[in-house]
Amino acid sequence: MSGVLILFLLIPLVGIAALFFVQRGSVMFMLSLGAVLLDAFCLLVGISGLPTCLPMQTAGGWLYLDHLSAWHLLVMLLVFTAGSLFAPGYFRDDLGSGRLSLTAARRYNQLWLGSLWTMTLTLLANNIGLMWVGMEATTLVTAFLVSIYPKPAAIEAMWKYLIICSVGIAFAFIGTLLVAASLPTTGEGSQQLFWTQLSVAGGYNLLLLKAAFIFSLVGFGTKAGLAPTHTWLPDAHSQAPGPVSAMFSGFMLNAALYCIMRHGAIVNHALGSDQFTSRLYIIFGLVSIIVPAAFILYQHDIKRLLAYSSVEHLGIITLGLGLGPAGCFAALLHTLNHSMGKSLSFFAAGRLGQLYGSHEMGRIRGALHSAPLWGIALACGLLALIGAAPFSIFISEYLLVKAAIDRGAIFVLVIFLFGISVIFVAVLRHLMPMVWGEGRNLPEKYRSASSIMVVCVLLGLLLFFGLYLPASIQVFLTRAAALIGGLP
Repeated sequence: MSGVLILFLLIPLVGIAALFFVQRGSVMFMLSLGAVLLDAFCLLVGISGLPTCLPMQTAGGWLYLDHLSAWHLLVMLLVFTAGSLFAPGYFRDDLGSGRLSLTAARRYNQLWLGSLWTMTLTLLANNIGLMWVGMEATTLVTAFLVSIYPKPAAIEAMWKYLIICSVGIAFAFIGTLLVAASLPTTGEGSQQLFWTQLSVAGGYNLLLLKAAFIFSLVGFGTKAGLAPTHTWLPDAHSQAPGPVSAMFSGFMLNAALYCIMRHGAIVNHALGSDQFTSRLYIIFGLVSIIVPAAFILYQHDIKRLLAYSSVEHLGIITLGLGLGPAGCFAALLHTLNHSMGKSLSFFAAGRLGQLYGSHEMGRIRGALHSAPLWGIALACGLLALIGAAPFSIFISEYLLVKAAIDRGAIFVLVIFLFGISVIFVAVLRHLMPMVWGEGRNLPEKYRSASSIMVVCVLLGLLLFFGLYLPASIQVFLTRAAALIGGLP
């Protein structure tokens, strides 16, 4: 079974190579076909008993999969599959009219698969240096997806994304070096930096290790869109194509936060307590909830609103990490719920932007009448994101509230409830005229079988997990949450 980990990295590379030989009419179809085949492979692997084989490693221990990385891998594959099936319909008109050239479409697909490869490497890396390389590679690959349409605003957003995230990744690199410096001199070379070694190592220089975590939190937190270093995110989301925005919010931010979880687990193990990391998680989490609340109130662009919503939800996940095992469980469940809700919302926003010719919320009116499929998708996606029942985000936020009460963090709970309440009201104020306002008759040319399937699957999963959480998933998340804590 360990050879499966290598296949996860090989499949995207094969797809990148195959796209060099695809003609105009098939370039987007091949992306959807590749997503379906990848999912079929993953389903086959899952049925054959991968969960019972965890943890596993291969390539001399350099690739490692446990419950925490496997959960993020599952979320990533869901987001990439949805985006791959949504993309052909989204780009169809532009590809047919020549606004998007065959070369640009092929480059988009190759960068899309390249993003899959770099994020898979980040999740599978057993070495903190290799994990940093994977995260840095995501910046270089995904930046050019922002400007696939080379407009001045898109190019400016791309450069802002590159510069800010590169500075953040440089901080994360310092954190990685400090982890290495904090270790005792004895060890086995590069294997000393394997997760499997770091999780049981002793004799750390605790001062250096604490400094390493702060650098890692700030550095990877910049890539995760945590406030106050989130400023690249609204610009990149507003200029990127719909599928790319969904991938950014639906998983790339999660991958950066995953790196923070790994570093935090090392610190907790070395200190024998989670108090140091919990305080920092709570501070960054609350700031990332309050700051976007102010911006969402006065937002005019639907994609920028969704971008600030991503800052909020990554703040919720980070806050959960600081509330003990129960909070980590809620945070991991929220990771899945947010990815589904945000992907659905960005797909709807992208299509409605094409239909109305603008992402300005003042120009999108009565979407439920003008474009029923995308009006329903936008309404349900935004209702899910603000935590309305019976969608699954309501459950993960409820579990987080319960974790805060059990932890005795009442002041933290009050700030959290205040922030999400402001966002709840603000989003509803924007949502109602966009969906239920007076509509106009527009041709429903942005609906296809794959679009209907993507909307139905994402919406169905949001409702399903809001009503029932299988026992197998609860056990899986409990084991993954224990890894975040890093304690015996």
